[in-house]
Parts: sequence; C-alpha cells; structure tokens
Amino acid sequence: MKLPYSASFSLLALLLAGCQSTPTTTAQVADTNDNNQVQTDVIAPVTAVTEVAVDEEVIPADPPAVEMPEEQELSTTPVSEEPLPPTYDDLWLRIADQLHIEVPDNKRVTSQRNWYKKHPSYMDRVAKRADPYLFLIVEKIEQRGLPLELALLPIVESAFDPFAYSHGRASGIWQFIPGTGKRFGLDQNWWYDGRRDISASTDAALDYLEYLNRYFKGDWLHALAAYNSGEGRVRSAIKKNKRLGKPTDFWSLSLPKETRAYVPKLLALGDLLKRRDEYGMSWMTISNQPKVVEIETGSQIDLALAADLAGLSVDQLHKLNPAFNRWATSPDGPHALLIPVEKAEQFRTKLASLERTERLNWVRHRVKSGDSLNKLAKQYHTSTGVIRDVNKLKGTTIRVGEHLLIPVAASELSSYGFSADQRLAKTQTKPRASQRINYKVKSGDSLWEIAKRHKVNVRQLAKWNGMAPTDTLRLNQKLVIWKKGKPATTGNGNATTRKIAYKVRSGDSLARIASKFKVSISDLMQWNQLDKNKYLQPGQMLRLYVDVTQISS
Repeated sequence: MKLPYSASFSLLALLLAGCQSTPTTTAQVADTNDNNQVQTDVIAPVTAVTEVAVDEEVIPADPPAVEMPEEQELSTTPVSEEPLPPTYDDLWLRIADQLHIEVPDNKRVTSQRNWYKKHPSYMDRVAKRADPYLFLIVEKIEQRGLPLELALLPIVESAFDPFAYSHGRASGIWQFIPGTGKRFGLDQNWWYDGRRDISASTDAALDYLEYLNRYFKGDWLHALAAYNSGEGRVRSAIKKNKRLGKPTDFWSLSLPKETRAYVPKLLALGDLLKRRDEYGMSWMTISNQPKVVEIETGSQIDLALAADLAGLSVDQLHKLNPAFNRWATSPDGPHALLIPVEKAEQFRTKLASLERTERLNWVRHRVKSGDSLNKLAKQYHTSTGVIRDVNKLKGTTIRVGEHLLIPVAASELSSYGFSADQRLAKTQTKPRASQRINYKVKSGDSLWEIAKRHKVNVRQLAKWNGMAPTDTLRLNQKLVIWKKGKPATTGNGNATTRKIAYKVRSGDSLARIASKFKVSISDLMQWNQLDKNKYLQPGQMLRLYVDVTQISS
C-alpha cells in the first residue's frame, strides 16, 4: 500500500531524527537456556521500527539525500523467531526425537534388534527400573549436548539395575570397575560405593564418555567400544588395521566378542525406539517429568530417620540411594539424598528442624577391659573412623573407664534391608548351587554334631547362619544347611545378591577368585561341583553368587 505524500515525508523525518539520537545496540534474537529450551523474547534496538518498508516511489526527489552510517542501514529482513521445541508427555519420545547416530544395515545390529523384539517382558522390567532415574539422566545428557543414545546405555550395561554386578567387578547402572570409578571421582569405602550412586555415577559416566569421544576424534562408535573394553584395546585394534592397510571403522576392528555385540545392542535399541511404529515395538510409558530431586543433607544421617522425614519406607529410600552400604549415609559425604519430587518439600522442612546431632542416635559407652575400637565398631555397627572422629581420638588407644559417644542405628537392623549387617542376617536365604535344608535345634545339639550328621564343614555351617563355630545354640533356633544338589532360590528375593558367570583366566586359582569376589573357596567349589585336586583351566566358566554391596573395591 502506498502512503500519502505528507505521511511519507513525516515518517522520513522521524527516521532521520531517530538516526541522530538512538545509540547503537545489538539485537539478541534468540538464546538457549540450561535446558536447551529456546527463549523467544527478542531484545531489539529502537531502530527496529525501520522494518516497516518505505515505498521509494512516493519520496520526493528534491529533499537532500541523507547519508546513513553503514552499520545503521535500514533492513527490510524481518526478524524470525526460532520455533519452540516440541513438548512430550512420554520421556521415550523425547529421547527418540534426538537420536542421531547412524544405524547401518548390519547383521549384528539385526540380531540384537530381533532379540529385544522377542523379549517385551524384559523391556518392561527395564522400563520399570529406569522410571525413577531416566529423566535425571536425560537432563544431564542434554545439558552437555551429548547424543541421547547415551540414555539407553544403562540398558545395555545393567538393565538399569543399580545393584548389577559383573564378573569383572563392575557395579551400578553404568558398570564402573573399581579403578575406573576412582579415576573419575567415585569414592568406594565401608559406608558408600559411588559406582551405585545414580547421580554421581551418571556424571562420571558422561565425563568418561566425553573423554573417550575426544580421544577417538569424535567417533562415537569407537568411544562406545572403548567404554566397554577400554581405550587401549580399541586403540591397538585401530593401529593394527592401519598397519595392515585395512579400514579402521568400528565394524572392521578385531575386538572382544562382548564388545562386538555391545555397540550393536545400543544401536539396535536406538533403532527400535526411533522406528517403534515400523517395528511394532511398544515401550512402557515413562512420564516426561522429574521423579526425584537431589537434596543436600549437610551431614551424616540415619537412613531410617531420613525415610521417616520423607514419608517413605527405608527400602524405598535405599532403592533411590543404592550407594549407601550401611544404616546411615557416609560421615565423609556425599551429604545428599535423592527424594521423590512429591516428598521433597516435606523432607526439606522436617530436616531443617533437626540439629545435626539429632540426625543420628547416640550411646554413651563406658570402656571396659577388653574393649577396642574394632570391637566397639562391630558391636555398634559403625566404623572405627567414626568413633575416632566423634571422640577426637588421635590413635586407636582407648582407656578403661573413659566414656565414648558412638552413633547407632535408630531402628532395628532388620529394617535396613540393604545394609551390610542386614545382608549378613539374610545369608540364610542367599541362593546357592545346593540343596537347602531347614533345621530346628534340639536339646543337646551343637554345631559340630549337626555338621557331622549332615556331612558338611562346621565352619561352613556357622557361616551359613551368621555365627562363629564356638557360638552356643538356642533350643528351637532355626538353621539352614546347604548340601550338594540343585541350585536353591531365595524366598524373599534378596536384591543385592547377583548370580554371575566368571571365565577363568591364565594364572587364576580358587583362592585368587574367592578373594576377588569375597566368597569362600568351599562355596566356590560347591557352586561349581569342583574337585580340589584338579586345576582350573583357562576359559572354564564358573558360577558365583556375589553380594554386590559387600564388594566396593
């Protein structure tokens, strides 16, 4: 539409006045916040009014031309706002729309894809385990700008089981071995194993994956292979192919069998998620909302007390915070707990009302003859370090008659379903490759007589029942006896005991394997029907039942 002559002249005058008085500013068209959400607020200079196009045909020829500075030339290009990112109700869809690693037409990928398609119940179990944690993991990955395929990696590593434990001593949903865990800042001690800390282990895993991606110059398949088998092994395979004049892509490398299947598993999962309709693959819905929030506690706290503050059972709290081995958080930190979002405000309010000394129960112990820090630590289910720190002891010497303050559990130990002490109490239900016999103690019984009658070792019998061989039995006390036979199953599903397969390596012995996994040689022999007079052979497969929270290093 053409403007009247007078209107055009007035507008030009306005524009000229604006050019003389308006300072130069820079327009910020769009920015990206921490959640990669595009902000569409446009901060533009006053000169943005010049976007209105002026028809040159109605401007008179006689007014003198005004020369405008180059940086303030009028632009007729409209400012375009970037579209808002899509919103999702289902977290899987949020992941699916951000999968970008190319999936080749490869028989290894096809094989893994077919397996997942044939096992929908397995995928449902994985989704149930992932539900509390997946949003947190996706947020951390997006904040770093990493491929969302990495959110699927815990399916391959651990099926999202925080207590997963492998024959290689890898633990947690990201399956860190002790050394790599320590390398990336995950503490492992009597109280706490950071490899099972959902938040900390996710940060460490992403740190490691970023390092591997840089190490292999942006090749994600090489980086993922190295996450499984180590960067040294992948580097050697690449160098070997270079020497032989062969391609160095992942598919051409000579890598361990596990690694050759590992990367295709992840690619298959990504393909099934991205093309779920095409494959007819159903993924159990996980809402695109945070389920947990990390709350600082500031100091050590009894898990039973923390659960009560949050309105949870101890087991519910412990499943969200599987890194803690005992009845309390670690005195040395981290001082933080994952709490359900709907319980967070209640937990914060009640926690703030407690003094730090009220976060643990205390006993005042008078030292007696024969007492030692080790003895007291075992008696009160704590550590010698805690007793020393609380009482400001410089060494391990304590004097008869002095008083010590010792933190103790607020509830019965049986209520701490994942503590080391409770796991020991549950040893009778630990699954073993043997036949279980329930036995009730009769008058005149002794451990030695019972062991002899059932042809088992007395030390083994004591261990199976959480006792010492010299302990006195009580009338009607219930014992379990394990004998050779079919593998037994636990009645209440001890969540921290895992059956693992171990391949014997050159130099291995029963003693070395038993020490590595903190089991007894006799258990190892029973589980595998081994003859102590025969040597183990490299490549031989052994079955072990391992308490994963007992092994932190």
